[in-house]
Amino acid sequence: MTVVVVIVTALLSAAALLALFRIVRGPSLLDRVVATDLLLAIIVGAVGTEAAVNRHATTLPILVVLAILGFATSVVVVRFAAREDS
Repeated sequence: MTVVVVIVTALLSAAALLALFRIVRGPSLLDRVVATDLLLAIIVGAVGTEAAVNRHATTLPILVVLAILGFATSVVVVRFAAREDS
């Protein structure tokens, strides 16, 4: 179990670093929005992994709020960007 946790942590950390790199260096606003949504999904995955490893469901409301927040934020920013283009 420890090996799986280490591998998952390493993969999530690498993905988070790549998403942060895209947020900083993204050439456009939409690239940064997608990277931010990806980073939030990685955080949801990390919190879910922690809940699975420790076998508790107390973080389930946090996961739901983070997922809704990520979806709503992405939709709002994309709608805002689409209005500026047209």
